[in-house]
Amino acid sequence: MSGWRLARIAGADIIVRPSLVLIGIVLVIVFAPQFESLGAGPNPYFTSVVFVLALFLSVFLHELAHLAAARWFGMTVPSVELHLLGGETRIEGDSRDAWQELVTSIVGPLCSLVLGLAALWGTRATDGATHSVLWSLGFINVLIAIFNMLPGLPLDGGRVLRAIVWAVTGSEAKGVRIAGWIGRLAALGLAALAVSMLFDEDRFALGRALLVLAVAFFLWQGASYALRHGVAIARIGALEARQLMQHESPPPESVPISVNLTGRALLVAMAENPANSYALVDDDGRVVGTLFAATVDRAYREAG
Repeated sequence: MSGWRLARIAGADIIVRPSLVLIGIVLVIVFAPQFESLGAGPNPYFTSVVFVLALFLSVFLHELAHLAAARWFGMTVPSVELHLLGGETRIEGDSRDAWQELVTSIVGPLCSLVLGLAALWGTRATDGATHSVLWSLGFINVLIAIFNMLPGLPLDGGRVLRAIVWAVTGSEAKGVRIAGWIGRLAALGLAALAVSMLFDEDRFALGRALLVLAVAFFLWQGASYALRHGVAIARIGALEARQLMQHESPPPESVPISVNLTGRALLVAMAENPANSYALVDDDGRVVGTLFAATVDRAYREAG
């Protein structure tokens, strides 16, 4: 997909998709009449442009919070993208545990909530166009925080729910399934809301309905992706060579690999050195057990 690379922060490319410009134009057109009705300055379209740019900045800060948390845990973040439905921080690999998943997920909504409350607090000392912009910015950021905390994937709240289920049950795959299906139900609910909006009589009804329908489509796609791929990722993450090894001498044809390998790193090592069995060695090079490829395959199929 095309886009503009604006900068590089903490190893992540900051990319703006053309769809962000499209939604920006739509938002300016939608909000300008509302600012005009509030008497927000002599030029409501200029006020609307300022509001939309401030809104995009707050979305960017939301994503930077995710980036900062991921980098704190040593995770690789190749890019932060701003697009039609907000933003996305692309994090490579998987969380090592439920706590890491919880922290990297919840910091974004918390950032939006703080920004929203700060903007609303700022309305107490302002009037006119500044007051209107701050109030709108505060209200929408609080709304973004609440919406993002809905407990369904791919929303941040879905990742938080996945982390909680993972911590309670010990199964990341179970958390993915629960949060994924809740995400699908939320998408259906938003689609029904979009249809009901079509019966509103004001001139912006169709635009609002289409926007809500786009969000519903995004939720459905993201939840479906999570259900298809998230469980497989969780199963891979649950694989540990040390836990799966047999305490016996490896056959002569066994390939040596580290006993400390887990998850994707374990599968990569096995793919690069195909064999029916592996001699697991510790950091000192001593053989501590045997790992059979069939055992790994069975563990993957039974995980979750």
